[in-house]
Amino acid sequence: GFQNGGATVNGDVFQESNGPTDAYAAIAKADRLTQEPESIRKWREEQKKRLEELDAASKVTEQEWREKAKKDLEEWNLRQNEQMEKNRANNRIADKAFYQQPDADVIGYVASEEAFLKESKEEAPGSEWEKVAQLCDFNPKSSKQSKDVSRMRSVLISLKQTPLSR
Repeated sequence: GFQNGGATVNGDVFQESNGPTDAYAAIAKADRLTQEPESIRKWREEQKKRLEELDAASKVTEQEWREKAKKDLEEWNLRQNEQMEKNRANNRIADKAFYQQPDADVIGYVASEEAFLKESKEEAPGSEWEKVAQLCDFNPKSSKQSKDVSRMRSVLISLKQTPLSR
């Protein structure tokens, strides 16, 4: 039989309807396409072909740009690494040359790293403040472009005059 206005065929229920269904909608769409003027149909086909060609050309161009960018990036990385290696080598040479200068302490630096380490290992009582004084620049007029360290300077001087008791 019939259930809720539908018919049963081989166990399946089919509803009867006089309105448009999917099959009718497909036929109606096909009718609209055939009713379209020939010139508009040709234009749609040509436009579709042009768009497909443009898409293909843009994909090719994009791939070329990607390859070029990858190549440029690899070249830049090589140049950057070479420059960094040159800078490292030059800095090592400059450090060795600087610390071997006989008058490096005149310009405010320790004469050599070895001398500095030797001095820092000496444990004579009362020599701590001389080491601090050697590392600090207590002349306020010598460093005009550096930060203001007057408070730190005054704290160090006061600590030197009256050390902390333990």
